[in-house]
Amino acid sequence: MKKLRITQIKSGIDRSERQKLTLQALGLKKLHNPREIEATPQVLGMIRTVEHLLKVEEV
Repeated sequence: MKKLRITQIKSGIDRSERQKLTLQALGLKKLHNPREIEATPQVLGMIRTVEHLLKVEEV
């Protein structure tokens, strides 16, 4: 399974509650703090929901 490095580049302030909870579920707490996760279908769906707030790279 491939790994992804996701980094939050835009703030979750003034976003819907669903998007804020998705950022929390992905383990993103602060801006510009990268996190490496496995690319499962569930995670890819969460990333798609908030992709305008993230930078996604393959590791």
